[in-house]
Amino acid sequence: MSQGLHIERREGPASPPSWARELHPVLARVYAARAVREPLELDASLSRLLPFTDLYDIERAADLLVEALEGAWRILIVGDFDADGATSSALAVRALRRLGAAEVDFLVPNRFEYGYGLTPEIVAVAAGRGRAPQLLITVDNGISSVAGVQAARVAGMRVLVTDHHLAGAELPAADAIVNPNRPEDGFASKALAGVGVIFYVLMALRARLRERGWFERRALAEPKLAQHLDLVALGTVADVVPLDANNRILVSQGLARIRAGQACPGIQALLEVGGRDPATAVASDLGFAVGPRLNAAGRLEDMSVGIACLLSDDPGEARALAARLDGLNRERRAIEEEMKARALAQLEDVLAAEAGELPVGLCLYDADWHEGVVGLLASRIKDRVHRPVIAFAPSGESGQLKGSGRSVPGLHIRDALDAVATRHPELLNKFGGHAMAAGLAIRREDFDAFARAFDAEVRRHLDPAALRGAVLSDGELGPGDHSLDLAEALRYAGPWGQGFPEPVFDGVFELVDRRIVGERHLKLVLRHPEGGPTLDAIAFNLTDADWPAPVERVRLAYRLDVNHFRGQRGVQLVVVHLEPV
Repeated sequence: MSQGLHIERREGPASPPSWARELHPVLARVYAARAVREPLELDASLSRLLPFTDLYDIERAADLLVEALEGAWRILIVGDFDADGATSSALAVRALRRLGAAEVDFLVPNRFEYGYGLTPEIVAVAAGRGRAPQLLITVDNGISSVAGVQAARVAGMRVLVTDHHLAGAELPAADAIVNPNRPEDGFASKALAGVGVIFYVLMALRARLRERGWFERRALAEPKLAQHLDLVALGTVADVVPLDANNRILVSQGLARIRAGQACPGIQALLEVGGRDPATAVASDLGFAVGPRLNAAGRLEDMSVGIACLLSDDPGEARALAARLDGLNRERRAIEEEMKARALAQLEDVLAAEAGELPVGLCLYDADWHEGVVGLLASRIKDRVHRPVIAFAPSGESGQLKGSGRSVPGLHIRDALDAVATRHPELLNKFGGHAMAAGLAIRREDFDAFARAFDAEVRRHLDPAALRGAVLSDGELGPGDHSLDLAEALRYAGPWGQGFPEPVFDGVFELVDRRIVGERHLKLVLRHPEGGPTLDAIAFNLTDADWPAPVERVRLAYRLDVNHFRGQRGVQLVVVHLEPV
């Protein structure tokens, strides 16, 4: 529960568009506020996906992969150590095997030994695997791997880069690069996750193989790539890329397969260990239950266990691997809580030293912090202080700090780091990322200088109004709107996510009762001022110690959700923001 927030109403048309008049008025209002102009934008049919032919270099990528399959090359997938990288790796291995690849395996850099991406060190590891790969395929990385690609070429390997991160000034000399965010690419959706990019490459490969009569010659059944959309949905949601129309199709189709019981055993097991029913899964279940458990492997140990879970076709093995990931996630949560306590103490020290003012671009460092968890810490502190935050921890390299940053709307954090590197070329060893998240490495002795430079750069670009955190609301609901039918309709009307946010409503309620459940959550019983039955609400991670005031009325921002408890379904308000009236 973040402090210092206020509630703002989303802007939308005064009345819903004519095409939405058959919908529930609340749902029509929600879609209108998200600039949905026509019902076709909500059509999740696969036929509406953008064509793969629009991606730059995809024909060269397909030709290279055909050559690899025809020549029975040894193929190695080099992934990233987050959920997008894990799903990308699993998708590439599963699909290439079904398309007839003779030998395909994966390799994920251990973040503590090798860092991110296709580095020369990872190429050396790949080359030393006994039978060295003939083709390296990067997934969710590679666009900045200039030295790594060069090392692979020197070692006699061909390289296909598939990525979605922003390109630097120099592109690697790969055989083909497929990335919707490379400067010359005309693909209409720049929001594809890494798993979406490799899915498109696989579609292009299948089309090329079909043209060449590959399946008939090999007596192979042509695979339905759509059966792997559960992986695409998971990686897309977990990487928090914007859910534009194209990504909503990918996620909707993946969720439909999960709900129909067609998910791979690993996703099924991860949902179940996270306490979510696959038959009713929505995007938030992937984002809050599956993604963190998968990410825990890359944060604390090695993402290989996560990929193994997604590759397993044995339900028993998948459940065992999911249980191991769940244990890692519990360990991650404990580490994060300790780091958060230290970070909050640092904030108090900074406020005391700076007369109650925090830097606009805030940098934090502790010698005992875990480098695999600093991204989560930056996100938590950013939510609390409503400004860009970079958290640093010691890295495996002597004298180096690894940083992970999270931004707020109004500041492109990767561009801010680029500007710092331009003004102070000696400060940054490397960096990369997106508008809202970035990673970097600096020398320990440069921390204070970098913190000042980052704060100065953020001050140049960020409107001070962005520092006042806001919860955007879709307005009030009447007493008759707190119904199970509307809650169900809203739940499945998405998929909701980044750029297409889940509906949030606000209102003032009479507080009938409150109590602590699960040691750290505040359970409320409310009544609408205009009457009607009482309503159950839950405020996660908020206790009486955080909010001790005895009050009779509260103002909430909340999501209208469905609570499943002991076989019964009921309406529940999930509190996003709470303040006494």
